[in-house]
Amino acid sequence: MRRRLVAVLSAFAAAAALVLGVPAATGQVPQAAAAACSGPNWVAGQWYDVGAVVKYTNGSYYRAKNANPGYDPIISTWYWEPYSCDGGGGGTTCNAPNWVAGQWYDVGAIVKYTNGGYYRAKNANPGYDPIISTWYWEPYSCGGGTDPGNPGSFVISEAQFNQIFPGRNGFYTYSGLTAALSAYPGFATTGSDTVKKQEAAAFLANVNHETGGLVYIVEQNTANYPHYCDWSQSYGCPAGQSAYYGRGPIQLSWNFNYKAAGDALGIDLLGNPWQVEQNAAVAWKTGLWYWNTQSGPGTMTPHNAIVNGRGFGETIRSINGSIECNGGNPAQVQSRVDKYRQITSILGVDPGANLYC
Repeated sequence: MRRRLVAVLSAFAAAAALVLGVPAATGQVPQAAAAACSGPNWVAGQWYDVGAVVKYTNGSYYRAKNANPGYDPIISTWYWEPYSCDGGGGGTTCNAPNWVAGQWYDVGAIVKYTNGGYYRAKNANPGYDPIISTWYWEPYSCGGGTDPGNPGSFVISEAQFNQIFPGRNGFYTYSGLTAALSAYPGFATTGSDTVKKQEAAAFLANVNHETGGLVYIVEQNTANYPHYCDWSQSYGCPAGQSAYYGRGPIQLSWNFNYKAAGDALGIDLLGNPWQVEQNAAVAWKTGLWYWNTQSGPGTMTPHNAIVNGRGFGETIRSINGSIECNGGNPAQVQSRVDKYRQITSILGVDPGANLYC
């Protein structure tokens, strides 16, 4: 990823810095919705002050925890929280203790976070941050429900996942992947059952290639680490010159990519890029960010390549372009295609046409 994004995303980053920057909050906090929700429909790109309540496209309501220029409530969870129509972010009957960093929490523990919202421990943990560590915590409604943005079952079972990656690093957990799916609810849920399985297979086949079979969490050549800081960006490299090396399932690298991904996901990856190698859900989210939002050296996102019928080959072009496609490195392309065919065989689905680029 480091090679394919240098030219393409250097230009993108300058624009992203303007589009994805976090402006200061202005104006008065709107009054919360009454018992019967009547918030306006969420509009992408429209400014929302802290406390604004909107109705999202899935029919659920969300409240702005931080002012923002119309970020997606499902994706940008730092800016938005699920909203209960009884007037509270998680209802009015909760009587949970305040969350304490570093304190042990068993599965099922409910806490009140610093933003006023409630969270329940999905997995036992030593006081990880509920906003950051989404594999360990989930938003909690005092009526007993959870975040309405969480998707249903993934089209690949845990047993199939383990079959696909028999030698994977323990860091890349299935639960981490499924926890990350809420960031992009259209992933592997769009189109027919065949298309859904093809997209999941295509994503994992490319991830397999990028990480040596889900083995590598970080870039192995440490000599490259100081090269990924572009000081021409206005925000610089607050985590340090050598902090923005490749990490995660699609090897996120460069300060401008950490900035863009972090802004989209509502996570401070520019200031703390180590989250990508320390939190499985965050790592998977960065891979899904690229897959669903970036066209790289191609002409469309990998997500659109599959759901629009362009085929697996087009996803390779969006990830590594001329480095592999058009005869650039046929052996690498074949490796990706072989894994894709294997995964689709495991899922019992036709791989489709246009497998090569």
